[in-house]
Amino acid sequence: MSRVRARLVNQRLRLLFLLILLTFGALAARTAYLQTVRASSLAAAASAQTRSTIHPQPLRGTIFDRVGTTLAISEQTTDVVADPMQISDPSSEAAIVAKTLGLKLKTVLKKLSDHKLGFVYIERKAPVAKADALAHKQLTGFTFQPNQQRVDPQGTVAAPVLGYVGTDNTGLSGLELELNKALSGHQGAATVVRDATGQVVETQQTQPVQNGKDVFLSIDSRIQANAEQILQETVAQYNAKDATAIVMDPRTGAVLAMAQEPGYNANNYPQAVASGLTIEHGITDVFEPGSVFKVVTIGGALAEHKVTPETRFRVPDQLRVSDHVIHDAEIHPTEWMTVAQILQHSSNVGTVMIAERYLGEQGLLHWMRSFGFGSRTGIAFPGESAGIFPPYWSGTTIGNVPIGQGVSVTALQLAATYSAIANGGVWIRPHLIDHIAGSGSAPERKRRILTPAVDKQLRTMLKGVVSDQGTGSLAAIPGYSVAGKTGTAQKPGPYGYLTGKYVATFVGMVPSSAPRLVVLVSVDEPQGAIYGGLVAAPAFEQIASFDLQYLGVPPDLPIK
Repeated sequence: MSRVRARLVNQRLRLLFLLILLTFGALAARTAYLQTVRASSLAAAASAQTRSTIHPQPLRGTIFDRVGTTLAISEQTTDVVADPMQISDPSSEAAIVAKTLGLKLKTVLKKLSDHKLGFVYIERKAPVAKADALAHKQLTGFTFQPNQQRVDPQGTVAAPVLGYVGTDNTGLSGLELELNKALSGHQGAATVVRDATGQVVETQQTQPVQNGKDVFLSIDSRIQANAEQILQETVAQYNAKDATAIVMDPRTGAVLAMAQEPGYNANNYPQAVASGLTIEHGITDVFEPGSVFKVVTIGGALAEHKVTPETRFRVPDQLRVSDHVIHDAEIHPTEWMTVAQILQHSSNVGTVMIAERYLGEQGLLHWMRSFGFGSRTGIAFPGESAGIFPPYWSGTTIGNVPIGQGVSVTALQLAATYSAIANGGVWIRPHLIDHIAGSGSAPERKRRILTPAVDKQLRTMLKGVVSDQGTGSLAAIPGYSVAGKTGTAQKPGPYGYLTGKYVATFVGMVPSSAPRLVVLVSVDEPQGAIYGGLVAAPAFEQIASFDLQYLGVPPDLPIK
């Protein structure tokens, strides 16, 4: 019996030994396989576990005004991210996070308690100091990613012009959109090396970050802020729907201000978007200009030498054109009026008579296009409108278009037209962007519309609108000669003109002897007073007076 048991034990030992040999043989074969056939792939996997590529984001470029005042800047922030699957005590960590970041405890706890999620934002674009304070607490499951926040230090100043950026720091409107490529820069690339515990031991930069380029505008923040304040007061005084102002340097086409009211705070753009306040009315909106458009009709007749400022017309207070009757603003007996007086007193009848007799449809269309209407100015701003010409020419059109009805324009087109008159008859493309850092200013685009002699005649006539008891007398500025034009246009609706709804406008240049400024003011749906000479001209006077003093423009008239 003992022999049998001994034999059995020996068999079992031999079997165990064989199994051990086979196991070691398999392990040796596996080791050889891993060291030879799989060596390269495993090495790559190990490297991937210890090395990762990150893409550092560039800082968005700063936007400055013409004198170097900051209008929009990017500040460093931090995205605080959590992995709820790694968090064992959500209540404790939520209390710490909420207190450190200044967030609501209930909101943070809800995010940290959802263990189905492996990634959740606790706060986007948190202040760096608060995020660093939380990072120092070394809570489990939290990571911190660099980001940036767009800030407009001036708040409401030029907000629709600047526009805004989204949460991904991409421009969505205004110049932030137009200049997004230059402002954005280019992301970099870097390899992060970690040890076995996951700690970063080295960061190897493979492609440097290129921060966005700074941009310098033609806008002057003080001129802009003053125009916004005066528009705010004007809208309040006349309970108007809205108002627009443009200030230009006619010698260069530089837009020094483009203001509108109501405005908004650029640092709270989501609310402004919801309220529809982010549209730049001066560039994208169109309106019937009314009598400020008469410079096209009269300027064209002067340029074709069909009339002179002294040419006389026998002007009644109303005129039938096809099936439409044109009226002057004030009832008057039939009287003789010179072309200068027709413009000075803004006679609709006299202007239509000039258009009918000397220009006709083709002549009027030619001069409308010559002055820049019906096409975009090319100011480099998203959404610019070209305006609207009459869709077809009927018998009554010649009685409407010469006086600024039945045609729609932008405020910028009007400002550019009057800048051409102020600039000796030379139209210059208006611009908001002076230059981008590292590149020169964009070349001027200009063309001659009127000869210097004709332009001087037209400017002298516009001076009479303000100085000779014309419709723009409230635009007069002590010590400075002013030339300009009033406009009062009834607003069109789907079934004709709207009762009681007008746009009041004044466009002027100062000093008229050698214009340094062109200022346009347009007030939409003023209540009480409706005329451009009563509503818009005083706002022009206030805006221009401030700008002349601020820019140090010397008077050209003795102060009485």
